[in-house]
Amino acid sequence: MAAKGTKTDGKDGGAAVPELSYEESREELNTVVRRLESGGLSLKESLALWERGEELARVCEQWLEGARAKMAAAMDERREDDPPADGDAPF
Repeated sequence: MAAKGTKTDGKDGGAAVPELSYEESREELNTVVRRLESGGLSLKESLALWERGEELARVCEQWLEGARAKMAAAMDERREDDPPADGDAPF
């Protein structure tokens, strides 16, 4: 079963795909943190918020990992298409 905030894409054997955008997840995570820091919540409410925060952090990490992978692929493609003249240049 996919975590709240994610869905399965049905392509990769049920791989989780974020339903929320990175920005939506980050904003909700900020709200969760503010509520936890403000105090005045019951233990049950605090635990539920903490769990939601963990889920949102995972969604954000999925987005960031996807962006890193896309950038790495683009950089690899760029290097293959246009190798550096001196061989020492990183880009």
